[in-house]
Amino acid sequence: MNDFTLLITNWYRQNKRTLPWRETKNPYWIWLSEIILQQTRVDQGLAYYNTFVEKYPTVVDLANADEQSILNDWQGLGYYSRARNLHFSAKIIRDQYKGQFPPSFDEIIQLKGVGKYTAAAISSFAFGEKQAVVDGNVYRLLSRVFDMSTPIDSTKGQKAFQELADALITAQDPGLHNQAIMELGATICSPKKPNCDQCPLNHMCQSKQQNTIFERPVKEKKTKVRDRYFHYLVFHCQNETFIEQRTTKDIWQNMYQFPLIETGMKEITEEKDFWKSQVRESPQFLHLLSHQRLHVIFHHFDTFPKKTKPSWNRINMGDIQDFPLPRIIDKYLEDNSGLF
Repeated sequence: MNDFTLLITNWYRQNKRTLPWRETKNPYWIWLSEIILQQTRVDQGLAYYNTFVEKYPTVVDLANADEQSILNDWQGLGYYSRARNLHFSAKIIRDQYKGQFPPSFDEIIQLKGVGKYTAAAISSFAFGEKQAVVDGNVYRLLSRVFDMSTPIDSTKGQKAFQELADALITAQDPGLHNQAIMELGATICSPKKPNCDQCPLNHMCQSKQQNTIFERPVKEKKTKVRDRYFHYLVFHCQNETFIEQRTTKDIWQNMYQFPLIETGMKEITEEKDFWKSQVRESPQFLHLLSHQRLHVIFHHFDTFPKKTKPSWNRINMGDIQDFPLPRIIDKYLEDNSGLF
C-alpha cells in the first residue's frame, strides 16, 4: 500500500461519517445511493435513500414498480431523469441478469445513467474491483495536492486525472481507498474553506506550497444559462383543479403541473378570455436548475375556463399529491396551503 493510500485510509477510519450505504456490500443499495447523491447533498439524500430501500428492498421490487410511484418518491430531489434511468436499468437487471446485479465494471457501465465514476464506485465498493473513482471531490483534491492546472472539463484533463487516480489506487481494498479520497475531498478539501490543518496530505500538497489552492481545479468552459418564463394557471373551483402531464423531452418529463403558458419574456402578451377571471397572482419566483433559470408566476382563478385542452386533467385538489410534481410546484403548495 503506497503512502498516499495509507495516509488517506488511516484518516478515513478515524473521521468518516457513518452512512448506511457504507455499511453494506449490496450492489443494488450502493447503486441507489450513488444515483441519489448525484447533484444532491448527503443530508438531503439520506431520507430518500432510506425510503427507496424500505419501499423497494430489491432491484426486482424497483423494476416491478410503476414509474409514477417512483417519480412520486423522488419528488423534491430534482434531475428526474435519474429516477427514470434507475427504473429502466432495474428492468434490464431483472430481465437480462435474472435479478442479480451485474458484478463487473464493464457490465455496470452499460446501465443507463451510469458513467465511469458510478461504475467504478459500485464495482470497487461491492465487488472489490480495482477501479479508481474520479468525481468532483476527487478532481478538486488531486488538482490541489499535485497542483494540476489542466482543465478538468477538457478531454485532456479528464484523461490526465483518471490516469493519476488509477496510478494512486492499490489492489489492497480499492473500495476503502475510493471511500477515503472522496470523503477527504468532501469534508476537508472543500471548495471555499478547505481545512488544510486537518488534512493528512498537507505536507505533500503542492498547491498549498505554491499558494494556488483557490485556483484549483481549473475549468475552461463557462456554462451557458438559459432564462425561461413560466406562467402556471391555477384553477380552483369547488375544490377541483386542472393538471397536465409534461410529456415532451424536457425538464420534469412525465411529471405533472398546473396548466402552463411559457413565454419568451417576463410578461404574457397573448389575449385570452380567462384572464378576466384571474383573482390573484403570485410574486415571481426564481427557480435555478443547472443550466436554466426559471422565472415562475402562479396565476389563480376561482372559476373554470369555458374551453380546456384535451391534455388537462380535472382532479380533486386533495388528490394532487398523488401525482409526481416538480419541486417548484410542491413547494408553492406547501407555502400557500391556505389558498387551497
